[in-house]
Amino acid sequence: MAIDRTGLGDFLRRRRTALQPEDVGMSRGQRRRTEGLRREEVAALCHMSADYYARLERGDGPLPSEQMLASIAQGLHLTIDERDHLFRLAGHPPPPRGAESDHIGPGLLRVLDRLQDTAAEIVTELGETLRQTPLGIALTGDLLRFTGAERSIGFRWFSDPASRELYAPEDHAFLSRLWASGLREVVSRRGPGSRAAHLAELLLARSAEFREVWDRQEVGLRPAETKRFVHPEVGVLELTCQNLIDPFSSQSLLVYTAVPGSESHDKLALLSTLAPRVVR
Repeated sequence: MAIDRTGLGDFLRRRRTALQPEDVGMSRGQRRRTEGLRREEVAALCHMSADYYARLERGDGPLPSEQMLASIAQGLHLTIDERDHLFRLAGHPPPPRGAESDHIGPGLLRVLDRLQDTAAEIVTELGETLRQTPLGIALTGDLLRFTGAERSIGFRWFSDPASRELYAPEDHAFLSRLWASGLREVVSRRGPGSRAAHLAELLLARSAEFREVWDRQEVGLRPAETKRFVHPEVGVLELTCQNLIDPFSSQSLLVYTAVPGSESHDKLALLSTLAPRVVR
């Protein structure tokens, strides 16, 4: 497939001008005269330089990679059909859809963008974090730094002992069963050639504990209503986790809150002072 530079530039420009600051959690401000978002604002959302993005809109930029296009699709809050169109204009076949896709729908992104003062993240059905709020990063760390199989919290749980330090020791045994049960359910839904099946094969080969809980054949386990975190700076937090599921993609928006007036509520407020300024 060949790149359609004119079509790509026109499409990017149209989507940028149709997107309003409040759509992406930005303040409109009093001096805004630009229709929609500014190029530099979109570039920041897409994690690229303003010059690079401007060249794409002008039609004289380099051929964007698939990774760059995926970042643009998320930054512009594109629907799955718009994302596929973007890839074709740039000369690439569209990525997979459904549960195998990491593309976050604009509806879920809009909700997350309005949770700037809340600990929240968007995860796949395999526990791979796709986006975090600033307070979410302060609570659990930057989970977007992981690559490959380690993107999955369940995989890290059995392959990296340090991943358990964030959770109360008395909860570890149940969490091991929970991750194995959840992975078994996803393998059943997605089949032997799926990413879930690949994760299970990797863990069966390297973790005796995983083999033990996997052999129990447990399914249907669900998280406790209250999650306990052991944060290295503020100590133990007891948080309620609300789960909003996108039925098309099987992605979940997880929102962590504390009972007002509780010690955990005060600790979350303290964590907010440590939160980074940008959304991941």
